[in-house]
Parts: sequence; C-alpha cells; structure tokens
Amino acid sequence: MAERVRVLLADDDPALRATLRLLLEATPGMAVVGEAGDGREAVELVAALAPDVVLMDVRMPRLDGVEATRRIVGSGAAARVLVLTTFDLDEHVHAALRAGAAGFLLKDAPPARLLDAVRVVAAGEALLAPTVTRRLIARFTRGADRAALAGVTPRERDVLVLITEGLSNAEIQQRLRLSRGTVKTHIGRLMSKLGARDRAQLVIAGYRAGLGDP
Repeated sequence: MAERVRVLLADDDPALRATLRLLLEATPGMAVVGEAGDGREAVELVAALAPDVVLMDVRMPRLDGVEATRRIVGSGAAARVLVLTTFDLDEHVHAALRAGAAGFLLKDAPPARLLDAVRVVAAGEALLAPTVTRRLIARFTRGADRAALAGVTPRERDVLVLITEGLSNAEIQQRLRLSRGTVKTHIGRLMSKLGARDRAQLVIAGYRAGLGDP
C-alpha cells in the first residue's frame, strides 16, 4: 500500500462527493485524487490517475457502477473498488462483487467505518461485514453445492469457513493458531482451487458450498 491512500470518488451526487472529499482530505494518510460523476468517467480517471481505491456508486448515468467496476478490474488496474450502496440495491451489489469489487459499504455508514473500509480495501483485503453482507450474499446464492469444495483440504476448509463469516486474516490467524504466512498461503490456494479473483469471491464460494448462515 502506498504511503498515502489515493482515493477516487465516483458518484453522481455532487453533495455526497463534497462530503466524502472533506472527510478523506481531513484524514492523515488519505488523499482524494479525483472525482467522477458517472461510471464512464470513473473508468477513464482510473486509467489516468491510478488511484488505490475507488469509492463507487452503483446507480450512475452513462455507465453504472457494476459495469464500471467490471471494466476497471478487467483492465488490470491496481485500483480496488469499494461499492457504495443502500439496502434497496442488493442485486446490484451482488453483481458488483461478481464483477470484481473488493466489497461494499452502506452510504449511511459512520465516518469512522468509511475510513476503516478504505484502509482495509487499500491493504488488499475485502470489506465484508459479518452481518449485512452474510444476509446479502446468502440471499443470492442458491442451494448449497458442497461438491464445489472437492480438492480443498480440511484446513483450507477451516480457513474458508472463517472467511465466509467475515473474519480478517489476523482474526483467522488467532482463531486457528496459524502464522500470517500460512493463512496467506491457504487463502492463495483457495483462490486457485475455487477460481476466485479475490476475497469477496471466496465469500460467495463459501456460501455456495453451504458454509455460511443466512
């Protein structure tokens, strides 16, 4: 992660962008490098400005946040997308996670939670809260497919269970009494075996395998 977390704001509401900019610019170690009023502009600015994190609205003109996320991830950009949403956008959020978003945050989240979310995503982890997110992903994963875990070792399964529950690497390390490197190795192998691009998709895979509670 860079010395400063460079953030791009993508939202069609200028007032919300202004509020987010004030909050982020007032926080040591964070900087807003640009603002986009629609998804197409967001894609262009990611290419031009190379931010670390994109705070991405879902519903925007010209190009919605889901397709913008898909294009950013598909471009190979290092920027990680944190989707901003409200409860009535569940389907769009699920689609964004599948498109490669690193996670999502509710628009009414307290400032401290938003700042923590930006830090977590910039550090390479997914922001998948163990409450709303569990219900969200469980709702959009159909019946359990335990065959999907064929080839996954018992210890890798243990790690996947905790990832599905929303635990961080540090929490998994403590719960299973493993070293940081071992946890990262297990996660890397899970991504390879389950065809997951990132941690968010591992959570979805965990639910599909019947490891999560709605």
